[in-house]
Order: sequence, then structure tokens, then C-alpha cells
Amino acid sequence: MLKNLQSKKTLHNGIEIPYVGLGVFQMKDPRETVESVKTAIDNGYLSIDTAAVYENEESVGEGVRQSGAKRDDLFITSKVWNSDQGYDTTLKAFETSLKKLEMDYLDLYLIHWPVEGKYKDTWKALERLYSEGLVKSIGVSNFHQHHLEDLMNTSNEKPVINQIECHPVLNQGDLKSFCQSENIAVEAWSPIAQGRVLDEPVLKQIAEAHGKSSAQVILRWHLQNDVVIIPKSVHANRIKENADLFNFELSSDEMNQINDLNKNERFGPDPDNFDF
Repeated sequence: MLKNLQSKKTLHNGIEIPYVGLGVFQMKDPRETVESVKTAIDNGYLSIDTAAVYENEESVGEGVRQSGAKRDDLFITSKVWNSDQGYDTTLKAFETSLKKLEMDYLDLYLIHWPVEGKYKDTWKALERLYSEGLVKSIGVSNFHQHHLEDLMNTSNEKPVINQIECHPVLNQGDLKSFCQSENIAVEAWSPIAQGRVLDEPVLKQIAEAHGKSSAQVILRWHLQNDVVIIPKSVHANRIKENADLFNFELSSDEMNQINDLNKNERFGPDPDNFDF
């Protein structure tokens, strides 16, 4: 049972990841990013998710330091970008990310997209970083089932997590089932579909019944599906609202109503057709 914002999911390597974190995608303003990270940590968030391509790792690191939180109490994620994939280039990219964050290690390092012909060499680099203790866990992002199967055919370590676009109109049921069968955690980016489904009547009706917002209902739906979430916001009130998910529970009927909203509709790129 998920009790509070500090509730964690145990990954298959024994490391625990908070179920709710702050995503910082498209946070371009350094001061705004620092404040968002501080606000999140001040309100009980333990997990921050960034990436090299977001160009805000320095601000995330600064926000962590200004928060006064102990580094070991936090869970920090970053990702290697497509142009840096490959064995040697990934090791260099990781070093650059650590320097920008001003940290000694990462809790989770991900391959951002499955760049054909490169992601296996990239994974070998992640395995090395993991073996050297520079990363507590390694995983992937935007991998379809066939990418995961291909990677695991030759890997020494299995990804602990697959971070994917996932929300009510793209519920990723088959991929989630596969990941569950392989003991790979699922993490949702764009968990509320960039706000595009908040006016959906079913969601509004369920939200009204619980005295919550449509966004909170969607985020709770993810949690009850055992999905890790990283909602993004730069607004203090929204950061707090996105964490207020532990004083209500959706019924099985309500869960099914939300499941039925699926249209397999993406708002981000398809990993099979992404222009790398």
C-alpha cells in the first residue's frame, strides 16, 4: 500500500526508487529550475529526473544543494542523449553530467532513446559505470518490447526500469505486461499527457467524486497500476498538488473506466520512427 510521498518501489537489483518524482523536461530558465527543485524537495519529494539534453543539470544540482537535503536521501536520474551514444562517448557524457550536477554518483542512468546500432554499446558503458559504483542502477527510456528483448539477448545486466510515454490515452498495456513479466519497472513520462486529457468527462466525474483534480486522478491511476511517475511543473501549487495522492483510492470500476480511455495515442515520438 502506498502511504505517502516517500513510498518507494524496490527495483530488481534491490535499489529503491520513489514512486513520485519531479520531472524537469523543458525547464529552460535556470532560476526557475532551481526553485522548482527546491520547492519539490521542501515538500517531501525525494526524486528528481533530468537528462543531458534538457540542458538543466547544473540547475538541478544547484537546487539540490540549496535545498539542504542530504544527497544520499535523494534519488537523482539523468540520461545519455542520442548523439553521445556508443561506448566511449557514453562514458564521457556521463562524466560531463556528473560534473554539471556536481555529484559523485547517480542513482539511475538511462539510455534516452534506442538508437539503432548504438544502444548495445551504450549499454555496455552503463554496465561498466554500474560495476564501478558510479551509478546505483541502470535502465532505459522509450524502449519497445523488441528493443528490450534485443538488448537483453547480449547484456550482462537487465535494465531495472523502462521510462516511457504513458497516460490514459496511451496506457501501454502490452509493454507494461512484458516489463512486469521481466521484473523491469515502468516509469511514465508525460503522465498526464501534457494536460491534454484533463477535460475528459470520465476523469472529471471521478475527480469530482473524490474531491480531487483530473490530474490527481490520473496520477493516482498510475500509482495503482504500479507505475513510477515524474510529473513536471514549475508552479509551487502544482508541485504540491501532484504529490497529494495518498489520501484517496480509486475503485476497480474507476480504474477500468480510465483504462477504457486508451486510444494508443502518442503526443511524443514513436521510438520506432524517431529521427535520431
